Amino acid sequence: MNRFNRRAAARIAGVTVLLVAIVAPLAWWVARANAESEVVSLAVEESNRLLRHYGAADWSAANAAVAAQVAVMNLSGGFFDIAEIYDAGGAKLAESLTPLGESVEKLMPNHGRPAYAAASYESLTVGADHWALRVFIPLRSPTSQQLSGYFEGVRIVPAWQRQSVQAAAVKLAAIVGLSALLCGAAIYPIVVTLSAENERKTLEVLDSHISMMEALGRAIAKRDSDTGAHNYRVAWIAARIGEEFGLTGSAMQALIAGSFLHDVGKIGIADAILLKPARLDDAEMALMRTHVSQGEEIVTGMGWLDGANEVVAGHHEKWDGTGYPRRLAGEAIPLSARIFAVADVFDALSSKRPYKEPLPFGQVMQILRQDSGRHFDPAVMAVFERLSEEIGQALQGSTEHSARQLLEAQIRKHFAQ
Repeated sequence: MNRFNRRAAARIAGVTVLLVAIVAPLAWWVARANAESEVVSLAVEESNRLLRHYGAADWSAANAAVAAQVAVMNLSGGFFDIAEIYDAGGAKLAESLTPLGESVEKLMPNHGRPAYAAASYESLTVGADHWALRVFIPLRSPTSQQLSGYFEGVRIVPAWQRQSVQAAAVKLAAIVGLSALLCGAAIYPIVVTLSAENERKTLEVLDSHISMMEALGRAIAKRDSDTGAHNYRVAWIAARIGEEFGLTGSAMQALIAGSFLHDVGKIGIADAILLKPARLDDAEMALMRTHVSQGEEIVTGMGWLDGANEVVAGHHEKWDGTGYPRRLAGEAIPLSARIFAVADVFDALSSKRPYKEPLPFGQVMQILRQDSGRHFDPAVMAVFERLSEEIGQALQGSTEHSARQLLEAQIRKHFAQ
């Protein structure tokens, strides 16, 4: 199992457990509430039936107390353990209790004089062993529907019924929890499959990006004999420095692409100038320097290559402001361009060219140090100093093929994120 699959499995498992932890108690609560509602509905139905049979038309009438007493005695001997009837003013007309009702009545909270217009109930834990449902029902005249009294009944839920409610609630909670677990198990292979497909598509896009970048690099190499393996090396060196600066994601991708394509504008420079074996005169040098602006035009607006603009536009700027084309100085030069400047000069001095032999590592570093604060950002030089021996050893005797492999590893590391 690869890292993504492990992470996906862990996250799906975590979400599933969280859902179970939230939904299962909620399902238990809903099941218990539904069971309570069923019990209360039955109590209301039973009480209304008996009250209609034994009751008076007006529970506030003078003879209502006798009918009320008969009614509560029948109710307390059946569904309720405590049955009470009040007149419309809230005065108690009659009360009847079973032995169990008598034992729990003193433990129940008082609720004051009745004055409500709609039926309701409350669920109470009485003492340590009893679960009570207290029902409140307004009594109305069957003809005028005017409020004529109140009925209040308490049912102590028996043990068998409590167990039945609990069992139903636990069963529903278990079903919900198991469903969540099964959903998580079913989702995992789908996520893994989609991820694998997405990774495959990402690699295809990455390969196309690399191919496009290399095609442009080969086009530059065809025009300028000094480029070729140089593009691979400087892009790899810049990436190593960028890693030390903590560059990731789009910032690192822009640094790599910009470093590889820094001289892409030379495609637009005439061979007579680009390949002239002698020193360029002022007019020719002015034309040569236009490769920067031409390079900007090439990479700007090309989607993923658009980020290369900073290096392409700034790779000839210098820390002290004497570079070109904009004569930027210090931190006004983008960091990626400052990093590239060190990588570019190090490779140029360290590499064999048609017109020169490579300089020894110590001499190269001495030249770079002398230009720190003038050509190069001192902070970038300080980071490069720590990496210089490692970079020098990695590139010693490198070929275009080996340099390409080094850069490809960096591209796959930073472009496949």
